[in-house]
Amino acid sequence: MNIKLLGRLTVAWLAMSGTSGSFAADPLNVTGDKFRQLEELLPTPNSYRTASGAPGHAYWQQQADYDIKVSLDDDKQLITASETITYTNNSPDILRYLWVQLDQNRFKPNSSGNLATPVDMEAIEPDTIPFKSFRRAVVSGEFPGGYQITKVADTRGRELRHTIVDTGMRIDLPQPLASGSRVSFQIGWAYKVIEQKALGGRSGYEYFERDDNYLYEIAQWFPRMAAYNDVSGWQNKQFLGRGEFALEFGDYRVAIEVPADHIVAATGVLQNPKDVLTSKQRERLRKARVASKPVMIVTKDEALENEKSRSNKRKTWVFEAENVRDFSWASSRKFLWDAQGYKKGGTDTMAMSFYPEEGTPLWDKYSTESIIHTIDVYNRYSFDYPYPVSISVNGPVGGMEYPMITFNGPRPEIDEEDRSKRTYSRRTKYGLISVIIHEVGHNYYPMIINSDERQWTWMDEGLNTFVQFLAEQEWEEKYPSRRGDARKIVEYMKSENQVPIMTNSESVLQLGNNAYGKPAAALNILRESIMGRELFDFAFREYAQRWKFKRPMPADFFRTMEDASGMDLDWFWRGWFYTTDNVDISLDAVHHYTVGTQNPEVEGPWKRAQHKREPETITVIENRAKKLTRIVDAKPELEDFYNTHDEFDVSNADRNSYQSKLENLEDWEKDMLKVESNVYVLDFSNIGGLVMPLFLRLEYEDGSVEDLRIPAEIWTRNAKKTSKMLVRDKSKVLKSVVLDPHWETADVNVENNFYPRRIIKSRLELFKDEKQRNLMKDWDEELEEKD
Repeated sequence: MNIKLLGRLTVAWLAMSGTSGSFAADPLNVTGDKFRQLEELLPTPNSYRTASGAPGHAYWQQQADYDIKVSLDDDKQLITASETITYTNNSPDILRYLWVQLDQNRFKPNSSGNLATPVDMEAIEPDTIPFKSFRRAVVSGEFPGGYQITKVADTRGRELRHTIVDTGMRIDLPQPLASGSRVSFQIGWAYKVIEQKALGGRSGYEYFERDDNYLYEIAQWFPRMAAYNDVSGWQNKQFLGRGEFALEFGDYRVAIEVPADHIVAATGVLQNPKDVLTSKQRERLRKARVASKPVMIVTKDEALENEKSRSNKRKTWVFEAENVRDFSWASSRKFLWDAQGYKKGGTDTMAMSFYPEEGTPLWDKYSTESIIHTIDVYNRYSFDYPYPVSISVNGPVGGMEYPMITFNGPRPEIDEEDRSKRTYSRRTKYGLISVIIHEVGHNYYPMIINSDERQWTWMDEGLNTFVQFLAEQEWEEKYPSRRGDARKIVEYMKSENQVPIMTNSESVLQLGNNAYGKPAAALNILRESIMGRELFDFAFREYAQRWKFKRPMPADFFRTMEDASGMDLDWFWRGWFYTTDNVDISLDAVHHYTVGTQNPEVEGPWKRAQHKREPETITVIENRAKKLTRIVDAKPELEDFYNTHDEFDVSNADRNSYQSKLENLEDWEKDMLKVESNVYVLDFSNIGGLVMPLFLRLEYEDGSVEDLRIPAEIWTRNAKKTSKMLVRDKSKVLKSVVLDPHWETADVNVENNFYPRRIIKSRLELFKDEKQRNLMKDWDEELEEKD
């Protein structure tokens, strides 16, 4: 038998003296406070944010409305613009000044973001650096980036005193802005659009040498109001490049002047289609709204013809958007454009894709379909998509999100000798689908559930990556998801140089794993293995419903998930979000007991049988082999009672003692002594530090299998070691036990999850040592070739 057999389980009274306080103290710190409540870490509930995680009765947020006029110079890659901002102070505070974000200043050579960017000189090996990183370092020191602020004035044109602080600008108000009041002011500016591939970032242009054209993806392009909220006041942390944005909702009217042969995609609804689109294009748009598959608005042939034009005329595209926190746009004469309507529940939107000819045949097949799929799935887990359009644009930006519009990167490979030959890898195909799901999904998190990305990257990236995983699973069976499944995060969980998820965006190490992968895996574990789908989905959707078009903080998410589910999850948030502990739970031993009857007539023979099963010692074996002589063999008079007495024999005293014990037992206690069940005690140790439920697969000798799920609260009294007793029918003889058989918990070492232990199988890779280069020989051969 494979399970360790210790013997009989003695059932008896536990003396009460000294036991009542056995768990009151923790002198060895074995519990580690793993189940301590989070209240000491979370902000105190108030009238703005309640203890349940819902917005309070006095919740407020500011509003910023924009009227913008912008002109794109396609020859100089220059943006020139002006705006009128109307700012409404819904807070209970009096504001003496306003803060505006100047995100393009990140690209000034002397910006904090540039100066504070470290370099990894061991990216490949010591003293090496990737070409892209070196190019960025060279270009960033030369590029004349950043805003040229040409005007800051009130609506009458009177200059407002202002101070630029790196990527922010403080505007000092002539009169304090009282609660409930609003103020309007004007800003004029210009800036050079960056080449995205050279400087990185979340926007920029791409140059196509083949046809001498540019494709622009324009974002973080206008001075935007910084967020002012009840938690941090002004969110005016400098934009260093990683921590994204905290913004206010508002209404936008944006007039975009571009070359007349450009096609423009933007946040919002086009207000003047007759001025910028042909009658055919407008008719195609009408058909697309009720189509069952994407309709080409600008065809491939039309786009290729458009590439050749160089119009000297200008057109202005006017867009309006209501209740959005940002505005972005894209422009190029290279764009193909397809669209399809989606109407279901409370959603009535147009899914649209804009891409150059170089994006076919991948983009025309998958982009718009991916948008619609995303909305369909996210609506079920969050809320009905409320906006009238959802756009995916192919350009230089690999993946970035804005209200109603996203920038996405992957393209097929083009044979330069025959451009009609297009292929794409498996990675490119699923990379495109995934990045569109992810970026369109960001319209929910954080474009509508308006979390503070400058502070908490995980609140938008982590939550969104989790729902992205759900959407990918609904695309096709065996979809190659990069993140979400517990096993995908194991290598990160056991890696060094980690910080907790609850770390400011700029200080996060291993950003992709920390802010995307780990939160997504944690939420998937919470859904599948701890709460269950029904309970989790209700609570998660409740969070989305509560905080859509509002600004949640981490405590609001944690509290809502507990409030709506009725589960105490503080141990989970503490372990997964506030520490760098990992999951490594070891199944140390399995003990097999049967109940001791305490009847000497039964226990004596049982003990004798156990004694006989013990192996002989090597000394006994050798003594017998050598025919060792003993003194009592020669002098039998030295033997006495103890030489003939069997220690397992039962005496009358034993029988009398047993009868006395029975007289003191109640009937139910006598029944316990008659239990013939198999009793198993499983010992576990928590090596990684992260407490988790125990998921067990029990295999019995009769071939049957039992799955048992033990909640994490088994660790409450001792977070380092715990044991679980299982009582099974006498016919159920345990053969083996597996801990976490489906790899649900991100356990970093599954080899200690088996009892009995198994032989570890792997592959042994053989290799031959390479000879060290002989530089003299190499040079001699080169000289011979020249001769």
